Amino acid sequence: MNRRHFIQSASVLPFISTIAAEKPKRLVLRSSWQTVNIGDIAHTPGVLALLEKHLPDVEVRLWPSKVDNGVEEMLNARFPKVKIIRGEEVKKAFEECDFLLHGSGPSLVAQKDVIKWSQATGKPYGVYGITFSEQGSTSTKPSSDKSILSTIDVFNGAKFVYFRDSVSLELAKSKGCTCPLMEYGPDGAFAVDLKDDAKAEAFLKAHDLEEGKFLCCIPRLRYTPYWTLPEKKAEKDEKKFARNEAMKEHDCKPLRDAIMKVIQQTDLKILLCPEDKTQMAVNKEMLYDKLPDDVKARVVWRENYWLTDEAISTYRRSAGLFGHEMHSPIMCIGNGIPAIVCRWAEQTSKGFMWRDIGLNEWLFDLDKDDELARVADTVLAMAKDRAGSKAKAEKARDFVMGRFAASMQVVRQNLPG
Repeated sequence: MNRRHFIQSASVLPFISTIAAEKPKRLVLRSSWQTVNIGDIAHTPGVLALLEKHLPDVEVRLWPSKVDNGVEEMLNARFPKVKIIRGEEVKKAFEECDFLLHGSGPSLVAQKDVIKWSQATGKPYGVYGITFSEQGSTSTKPSSDKSILSTIDVFNGAKFVYFRDSVSLELAKSKGCTCPLMEYGPDGAFAVDLKDDAKAEAFLKAHDLEEGKFLCCIPRLRYTPYWTLPEKKAEKDEKKFARNEAMKEHDCKPLRDAIMKVIQQTDLKILLCPEDKTQMAVNKEMLYDKLPDDVKARVVWRENYWLTDEAISTYRRSAGLFGHEMHSPIMCIGNGIPAIVCRWAEQTSKGFMWRDIGLNEWLFDLDKDDELARVADTVLAMAKDRAGSKAKAEKARDFVMGRFAASMQVVRQNLPG
């Protein structure tokens, strides 16, 4: 190269550097699994809030499975910069984006799509806050060895895999996972900051529930009876139905006992509310209708489903939550609200995250008689010691947020460019 050509080339270098610097890094978030459960909804806004906070310079595109039932509008209102992609827009994202992040969920839900991304683009990907289980998250049958090994292969190709409970992490290691970074990483739903204060306040006012003077309670059956929801178009599973019928009194009695003690020994009320669309009926049959009239007078049964924003605004105004579900407790702790989790074998290992974040005293295995017997007294203790319970919840929240901050830096470090 002669001197003249060198000068000409050198003169455009700052311009080229400026263009490179201005080109944003682009990330695809694969998430949004279903909308009949406010917990499944919550995975997405939780991770989006983390990306917004910790990677504000990164362009994020959401590749969802389901954002119907008002969820798309809710996400657009909170995250106007995030483009929700479908069809040809997904193909374009494969070309333009630098990294795929598989969001939180009960498993590697979009495993096929992660494989498709990797094979089509050769670009990196990571997994953020999932459970890995041998039992299969929606089936009565365990996952096959072939299925488990296939998932391990996907993990091994990832830049990182964050498991939302330590049991999943240890299982992956025992199955030969060699991903360069495998750690405990909280469920993204801890970070949800959605709100609909107007709806929450209107409901509370209509039902004479005062801020800080009620507990929320959520029951569920061993298996979610999706066959009762027309939009799921699912056939009735007789084996799951039989298991539900056999165990529903066993599982719900500790919650009724807790409700009785709270009503009789404190000034608090109880709000029976749902995490998914099947639980309004469970609340009515197994809790509300079985309470004596004097207790029922201070118990409110919510008969309609709600979205994540209204639910969180309600939880923030409560004195705490207890029940059989996982993600409403997660959203409570993420907002510094006390929450007690009851679990059983059919729920995989996700409940053990309570142990991982320092809340083992608020985790109960209802398959163990000694633990089942302590549920009511523990709920009562949480209700009576409001300051101590809130301090415990806030300590767990701070631990979770610290883990989020560290893991988001790992996401940044693995973005190409």
